[in-house]
Amino acid sequence: MEPVDHTLLDGVLARQLRPLAKAITLIESQREDHRARARVLLEALLPHTGGAMRIGISGVPGVGKSTFIEAFGLYLIEQGLRVAVLAVDPSSTLSGGSILGDKTRMELLSREPAAFIRPSPSACSLGGVAEKTREVMLVCEASGFDVIVVETVGVGQSEIAVAGMTDLFCLLQLPNAGDELQAIKKGVMELADLIVINKADINPVAARTARAQIKTALHMLRPMSPNWPVPVLTMSALRKEGIAEFWDTAKRYRDTLTASGEFAARRKHQAATWMWELIDAGLKQRFRQHPRVTAALPGFVEAVEEGRVTPSAAARELLSFLNE
Repeated sequence: MEPVDHTLLDGVLARQLRPLAKAITLIESQREDHRARARVLLEALLPHTGGAMRIGISGVPGVGKSTFIEAFGLYLIEQGLRVAVLAVDPSSTLSGGSILGDKTRMELLSREPAAFIRPSPSACSLGGVAEKTREVMLVCEASGFDVIVVETVGVGQSEIAVAGMTDLFCLLQLPNAGDELQAIKKGVMELADLIVINKADINPVAARTARAQIKTALHMLRPMSPNWPVPVLTMSALRKEGIAEFWDTAKRYRDTLTASGEFAARRKHQAATWMWELIDAGLKQRFRQHPRVTAALPGFVEAVEEGRVTPSAAARELLSFLNE
């Protein structure tokens, strides 16, 4: 068994940012020897995790996610808390690296000793959430951060992924994006624990109208929790208006779900789901690496594309190779 790297382990537990960054780089590495070291490190850190509040933030491009997260992070630091931001950037198709670089968009927050910002390339993973985001959250929790914010690429499948790994999922909306009820998909609305209309200062009348429309729409949907009617807040992150109300609402949400037992149940369900996702990914990788599959796959793909074989028949035949 791979020995634990005590330099990284002790540094992370001592709340040192350099060992934390190195540990995350190790976790995100694709090298098999690095993955083995990362697994041992995560096992050693696991008893020290679970203490942070995990908040997911999503919304369409231009809604002001980075501005909100910076204002929110600075507010938390003023309250004596430590905050980690995991910003999942789109990946460059050429270099594979992050395109947006959130540290350049959260300049004030990045200067704070009590803050840690980690841009992570999504690496074309489903939903725009980096493959290793869950592991990175655990490392940040072990390093003593009180709040972990996960920012997704944008509206789409990313909501499903981020809602499945955070305690509170917040959807940011614009006040003057046209017909809000047409712009908001039902599935996205049902995932939200909290909806915030940002940039309300641009057009307060439009913001109030949007808030009323969204609240009406929410009455027709089933909330994630029967004990938590989803609030709709208005805010101007640029002017730092509404940040305190957002945090108070987030704490009330945590207290409400903790009292009902849903908070712990949600985390247990997320952990089990995470395990099955890793199993599915591992099985898919082993399937593709099987010698018979590797040899036969191009022929089956061509036959399916040309309509000579049905996809279901091809899949059954390829899967049968695993029994040999």
